[in-house]
Amino acid sequence: MFTGIVSEVGNVVSLQSGKLTVGAALVLKGLELGGSIAVNGACLTVTEFTPTSFTVDLSPETLRRTNLGILKTGHSVNLERPLGLGGELGGHLVQGHIDGTGRIIAISPQGGSTIFRFEAPLEIMRYLVEKGFVAVEGISLTVAGRTASYFEVSIIEYTRTHTNLAAHKIGDQVNLEVDIMAKYVEQYLSSQKPDITLEFLKEQGF
Repeated sequence: MFTGIVSEVGNVVSLQSGKLTVGAALVLKGLELGGSIAVNGACLTVTEFTPTSFTVDLSPETLRRTNLGILKTGHSVNLERPLGLGGELGGHLVQGHIDGTGRIIAISPQGGSTIFRFEAPLEIMRYLVEKGFVAVEGISLTVAGRTASYFEVSIIEYTRTHTNLAAHKIGDQVNLEVDIMAKYVEQYLSSQKPDITLEFLKEQGF
């Protein structure tokens, strides 16, 4: 489990034969073989590491669901170690299970922040609500607005300069993970009798 608070921006050293090696520093402290690490929001298992890098295996499912397969040497990636028991939950609960990818379609400065607009498929948009949570490239963000086909987030300068969003441009593909609570609510509703409505759930405190 993660929080969506990026610990460090690493750099791709190599990607070949389903193995991704990333150069890093902070996230290597206390790292063990078999441990988990989030790379652009995807929870992966460390199979090798050195004093300056770590290696993870990319399964066909990971390559299908994420943007990791299109990374090139030198690309920036967001890194986060798992949340420890009793640790500070600065963002929201992020599983590291990427639901799919979206695409940056607009980047607009606004005051001291930057508005990023992401186009996303219907199977992801259905779970997004204004002021709800979404993880983009493993970053815990708040949905500032949405339509049927895209959503927007407001990024403060600190977040942009301390994540790989600083290197992203219009047209780039990004990893997306929706709030798991939205999926639970949907499944609960679909398994209930027809008389269980959204209004009924609100009355019951959901």
